[in-house]
Amino acid sequence: MSQNKTTATAADPRAFVEAIEHPTRRADGLVLLDLFAEVSGFQPVMWGGSIVGYGRYHYRYKTGREGDFLATGFSPRKANLSIYIMPGYQDYSEIMGRLGKHKLGKSCLYVNKLADIDLDVLRELIAAGLRDLDKIWKVESG
Repeated sequence: MSQNKTTATAADPRAFVEAIEHPTRRADGLVLLDLFAEVSGFQPVMWGGSIVGYGRYHYRYKTGREGDFLATGFSPRKANLSIYIMPGYQDYSEIMGRLGKHKLGKSCLYVNKLADIDLDVLRELIAAGLRDLDKIWKVESG
């Protein structure tokens, strides 16, 4: 059975964000480091080479596949900020309508810059995602 390609590492999340060349992406990443920690109550952990995660959960599917993954987090990518809410965004249309300028993937929210969104609404979204994920898979410290 295949393993997750993205796993927790010992790399320092703050050093990762501080090393980002793009000044806006770096500044936004520093804001997100603290915002996610505040909302989640978890310390940041690097997942793979570019995702900052908060909390983790262990999943086991009916097929027998199981593993661990970050509960929530973000990645300051070149093109945009990717924000991960693991239960997906299907039940969050009311919150998403108040968020501001964004694009959606299955479990990923794409934002060009934090100035485009309402950070209080983002806090609400992170909290809702963690609460809903914990109903499916127990969320634990990272």
